[in-house]
Amino acid sequence: MSNAAKLDLEDELLTMGRWDASEVEIEDDGLVRYINLDNILAPRSKGRHSERQFYKSDVPIVERLLTRLYVAGHRGKKHYIDSGHNTGSSTKLWKIIEQSFEEIEEETGENPIQVLVDAIENSAPAEEVVTYQRGGVRARKAVLVSPQRRVDLALRLLAQGAYEKRLASEDDAVETISNELMLAADGDDNARAVREKERREREAEGAR
Repeated sequence: MSNAAKLDLEDELLTMGRWDASEVEIEDDGLVRYINLDNILAPRSKGRHSERQFYKSDVPIVERLLTRLYVAGHRGKKHYIDSGHNTGSSTKLWKIIEQSFEEIEEETGENPIQVLVDAIENSAPAEEVVTYQRGGVRARKAVLVSPQRRVDLALRLLAQGAYEKRLASEDDAVETISNELMLAADGDDNARAVREKERREREAEGAR
């Protein structure tokens, strides 16, 4: 294949063959380096970045959403909600995400990857509380959250919110994912991710 043909293929590459991630704008300057907007036709980087520091930042953000939806994470110390059985075919989950993106595009008229990024920005806490021991006393302190952890937390909270709503309603996975992303993108506190972000930041403000 000639170099010109290769360049033409690269120019035509879109995420899922439909949406251009490179058009997406990230408003939060602190997250620009940690949200990868490369276009990918299919998921799974197969761990090729895992031995590098901050490797997650090299994984396209849509693939990171897929990976997080596999295991949304336990909620509560007693694992009140366990998502350990979500694992399965990445192709099937990729199709669910694609259908969710279709619904988002139909409802909002926007690039669904832009909606995903907006949802991450609105769900990424800037501060949280840590507990440390001073002598025999435990103390709490407000700390700034690193940019990579902000993205990690946002994806986890979005996945947990969609998963919990799926368990509590008759809506299917496509509807719960698309609704959670659209609510979070609007900053609506009906999205669990937005509520949890606000709770963490209020808690940090009280611990200053």
